[in-house]
Amino acid sequence: MKRFRRHGQETHRDRLKQELYQFAKTVEHGFPHQPSALGYSPNLQLLAIGTRSGAIKLYGAPGVEFMGLHDENAAVTQIHFLPHQGELITLLDDNSLHMWTLRAHQGLSELLEVGRFTLTGPPGAPPSVTRVTAVLAHSSGELLFLGTEGGHVFVVEVPGFRELEERNISVEAVQQRVPEDYMGRRNLECVEALQENPLNPHQILIGYSRGLMLTWDLDTNCSRHHFLGTQQLESVWWTPDGQQILSSHSDGSYCQWTLNDEDRQAEPDKHEMPYGTFPCKAISKIMQLSTKQGPPFLIFSGGMPRASYGDRHCISVIHSKTHVALDFTSRIIDYFATTSGAQGKGEPSALVVLVEEELVVVDLETEGWPVIQTPYLAPLHCSAITCSHHVSNIPLKLWERIRAAGQHQSAHYSRKPWPVKGGQNLAPDAPQRDLLLTGHEDGTVRFWDASGVCLYPLYKLSTAGVFHADADTTDNMNHGAEGEWPPFRKVGCFDPYSDDPRLGIQKIHLCKYSGYLAVAGTAGQIVVLELNDEPAEQLVEGTLADLLQGQEGFRWKGHTRLEVREEAVAFPAGFQPFALVQCQPPAVVTSLALHSEWKLVAFGTSHGFGLYDYQQKNTVLVRCTLNPSDQLALEGPLSRVKSIKKSLRQSFRRIRRSRVSVRKHHVGNAAKLQEINARLEAEALQEMELAPVQRKIEARSSDDSFTGLVRTLYFADSFLSDGSHNSPSLWAGTNGGSVFAYTLRLPPSDRRMEDPITAYPAKEIQLMHRAPVVGIVVLDGRGAPLPEPLEVAHDLARSPDMHNAHHLLVISEEQFKMFTLPKVSSKLKLKLTALDGSRVRKVGVASFGSSRVEDYSESGLVVLTNQGDLHVISLPSLKMQVRYPCVRREDVSGIASCVFTKYGQGFYLISPSEFERFSLSARWLVEPRCLVELPPTPSSSASKPLPRAQPDGAAVQHRNFRRDRENCEENVSPRVMEHALLNDEKVLQEIQRSLEGDQTSYLEHHSKSKPGGGKLITNGGESSRGE
Repeated sequence: MKRFRRHGQETHRDRLKQELYQFAKTVEHGFPHQPSALGYSPNLQLLAIGTRSGAIKLYGAPGVEFMGLHDENAAVTQIHFLPHQGELITLLDDNSLHMWTLRAHQGLSELLEVGRFTLTGPPGAPPSVTRVTAVLAHSSGELLFLGTEGGHVFVVEVPGFRELEERNISVEAVQQRVPEDYMGRRNLECVEALQENPLNPHQILIGYSRGLMLTWDLDTNCSRHHFLGTQQLESVWWTPDGQQILSSHSDGSYCQWTLNDEDRQAEPDKHEMPYGTFPCKAISKIMQLSTKQGPPFLIFSGGMPRASYGDRHCISVIHSKTHVALDFTSRIIDYFATTSGAQGKGEPSALVVLVEEELVVVDLETEGWPVIQTPYLAPLHCSAITCSHHVSNIPLKLWERIRAAGQHQSAHYSRKPWPVKGGQNLAPDAPQRDLLLTGHEDGTVRFWDASGVCLYPLYKLSTAGVFHADADTTDNMNHGAEGEWPPFRKVGCFDPYSDDPRLGIQKIHLCKYSGYLAVAGTAGQIVVLELNDEPAEQLVEGTLADLLQGQEGFRWKGHTRLEVREEAVAFPAGFQPFALVQCQPPAVVTSLALHSEWKLVAFGTSHGFGLYDYQQKNTVLVRCTLNPSDQLALEGPLSRVKSIKKSLRQSFRRIRRSRVSVRKHHVGNAAKLQEINARLEAEALQEMELAPVQRKIEARSSDDSFTGLVRTLYFADSFLSDGSHNSPSLWAGTNGGSVFAYTLRLPPSDRRMEDPITAYPAKEIQLMHRAPVVGIVVLDGRGAPLPEPLEVAHDLARSPDMHNAHHLLVISEEQFKMFTLPKVSSKLKLKLTALDGSRVRKVGVASFGSSRVEDYSESGLVVLTNQGDLHVISLPSLKMQVRYPCVRREDVSGIASCVFTKYGQGFYLISPSEFERFSLSARWLVEPRCLVELPPTPSSSASKPLPRAQPDGAAVQHRNFRRDRENCEENVSPRVMEHALLNDEKVLQEIQRSLEGDQTSYLEHHSKSKPGGGKLITNGGESSRGE
C-alpha cells in the first residue's frame, strides 16, 4: 500500500514514530579535554573554560552549563568577561577575537557568538605589530585594550569592535619618556600585562616583557609613573587599595612597588625570592588578596628551585605564618580567587585552579585549607576508563546506602558550599535515580549520579585490596616529609599511573534490587561484592576455574594471574568482596552476567565460559570454546602491550625515584609518560576492538583467530526441552557465531545451601555466516523481552507470558535472527546492509515512551554500528524504525565505549575525560535548561564617563553553536552595507588618503587620521570610516 499513498499523506505509524523517537546530543559530562584558558565573572558568578579545539564552556551553579564552539579550529588562549554585562571575549591562537553573549530566548539563556575581530596592520607590517599578547576588558564595559608583541596597545570599542585609533598607545610614545640609559639598545619587547587601577578607571597599568611597567592616564593620553624593572616580567597585580603593584619575574622572584609622587622608580620597595637564591623557575602569575583583619593572602604559581623541583606544578599560598605549596599532578593553566561578598568584594573564600586534567577548588576560609568537592567537571579519567555500566531507576533504599558509603569517603573535603553559583537551573527534577558505573585501569569502580545534567561522584570502590598487586608503597614523591622545604601538599585526584595493569576493570554488573555487584578484570579475576553499611574484616576465598579443561598442546604466554591475599582484609563500609573466581589462563574477561535471584554469575574469556554459584562458592560449569587455530587467544592480545606499559611505568618510576633522591628533576617526564601511556592505551584498545572484527563480509572461516572468544552471556527462564515446561537457562555467544544453551536445575529454596546446582547442555546453534554473536534476547509470549531478575518480585515489571511460545533473538555483527523455542527453528531475519560495511558494535534493549500518550510505550533494540550510526529496531517484528548518525566512524574508542540505558539514552566517550550524552527517546530527555539574569549596573560610575562612539549601521550576524542560524532581522546584507559606504564621501576620502600617504610607521599613520576615525567590523570583514 505504500506505493499508492498520496504524496504528503502521513501514516499512523509515521506519526507514532515522531512521538516515540527523537535524537539529540544533550550534554557533555566530565572534564573538558585539553583546556587552554580560564575566565571568571565575579558579577555573574560564572566560570568559563576554553580548549585547544576551540570549544568554550560556561559553568555556574550545578546544572547551569553552556557550550559554544568557534568556527575556527584554533585554541582558545584567553577569556575575559566584560564587567557588569553578559558578554565575554575570547582570544584564539590565530590572533582572532570573538565576542559571546548570554541571551534570553523563550525563558532560557543561550550562548551566542555575536562578533569577531582581527587586528590588521598596514601592508608590509610585521605580524608582531598586531599579534595580541594581553587583553584588558575595561570596567566601563565599552573598551578593550589589546597589548601586542610589538609593544603597542590598541583600543577597541565593543560591542561593535571599532578601533579607536586616536586612543592607541604606541611603543614610540612610551619610549620617549623612558631614560635612555635604561632603554640602551634593547626595545621594550611585547606587552606582557594590562591592568586597570581598582580605584580609578581612567588609569591602566602596562607591563612590558623586558621589565618596564608604567601607569597610563586615559584622559591626558600620557604616562604617569614608570617602574624600571630589570628582570623579565611575567605578570602584575594591582592591589585593591590602588597603592601598590606586585610584579613577578622569570627568575622566580617578585617585587613590590608603591605608587608615589615620583615619576620614575628604579628600585622596588621589596624584592623577594620565595624559594632561595638558587636558580628558580618563573613565577607565572601572582595575586595578593586583602583581608579585613590580619595580613593579606599572597598566592603565586611557579617559583620552584629549577634543579630540584623543576617538574613540579605548584601554587604557593602564604597567609600570616602559614605557607603551603599546593602540588598538582598536571600542568597549571590558570587560576582565580572568589570572595565571600557580592561583586567580587569581601574576604577571600576559595581558590579555583584549572590544571590540565582537573579543576581543583581550595577552601581559604576553613583551617587547613581543604579541597571543596566539585559538583561537576569531575575528572572521569583520574585513572583511565576501561569500561562503563548504566543502571536505571535505582530504588531509594539502595541509593541512600551508596550515598552514605560515599559520604564516609568524602569526610576530608570541605563542607563549604560550591563557590561558583551563577545562574538558575530551570531543568525539572529527575524523574528517577540513575547510576553510571565506570571501571578504571587502577582496579577501581566509580559510581556517578547520572540522573541529571551534572555527573556527580557518589562512591568509589577499589578492588586492589583483595590482591597482592605490584603497588610501590615507597613511591611517595608527592608527599613531603615533616618540616621539608618547600612545604608541599598534594591536591587533586588525577593519578595517571596504574601500579599494576592487571587490576584494570573490564566488565561490571550491578543488581539494583539485591545490592550484589560483580566486577571482572584484565587478569581473569571475577569479584562478587555485596553492600554492607558497616566496616568489616573478612577473608576472600578464591576459586580457580580452568577454562582449558586440561587440553594438551596449549600454553599461555600472557601475564600471570593476581595473587589473592591469604589473610583477612579490612574493608570500609560500602561494597565488600566475599567471593572470587580466577580464570585459568588469566585472560581478559570479555563477558559477564549476574543473576541475583539464582545467586549465579557467568563469565567468559577468549578461552571459554563458566558459571559460578556465589552462595555455595563453587563452580557449576566450565566450557572451553577454543578452536585449535586460536593461537592468538593463547598469546593474549593485550599481554604484550600491557607488559610494555608495565616496563615503561617501572622504568620511569625508577628514573623519577632516583632523581627525587638526589633532588634533581628534569621537566617533561610526567608529560612524556602520559603521552606514551595514551599512545599505548590507544594501540591496546585498537587491537582489542579491531582484531576480532576485521573480517570479510562473506561467511567467515572457522580458522579465523578468536573464534572461541565469548562475546555475550544471558540468563533466561524459558522453554528449552519442551513447550510446556520452562526452566532456568544460560546462553553464551562466541566470536565464531556459535550459541551454547545450558539448562540449569536449581534446588528448592529450603535446600539451596545443601544441594548443588547442575547444568546440562541443551542447545547449540552455529550461524552459517559465522559472524560474532554480540547479543542474545529471549522474548516472552507477548513478544516482550524477559524482565530482569527480581524485577517482577518488586512489582516493577509485568510477569512474563509463559503460556504462548517464546522466541530467541540472536544478534550477530551482521544480522538479527529470530528463532522459535524450544525447536530453535528460524522465523525472522533482518540483515544489515553489506554495502557500506556496517557491523553491530553495541546493542541494548530499551523502552520508548510516547511523548503524547502517557501510558503508551514500545520495546525496541538500540544498535550502534561501526559506522557510528544508531538504529532502533522494533520487537518482535524486527523492523527498522529510525536511523541517526551519532559517532564519527573514525572514532573507534568512542564507539567501543558506548553504553545504552533502559529508556533510550546513551553515553559514549568523546575524549579520555568526557562522556557525550545522547537521547533517542522523545519523552526521556536530560539537557541543561538554565537562565542567567544580568546584574544591575553599579550606580557609582566613574567621575568622568569614557566616550563611546556609536557606529552607524553596524550589524553583526549572530551564530549559535547548538541551533540553526536564526533571527533574520539581525542579519544585514553585505551588499547594502558596501553600497552605503561607497556613497559616503568621507569614506572615499579616507581610503584615498590611506592609499597615498607615506606609511613610515603604522601608529604615526594613525596619528595623522582625523579624530574619530575608526574601523567598522562586520562578519564580511572591515571597512574604514571617518566621522
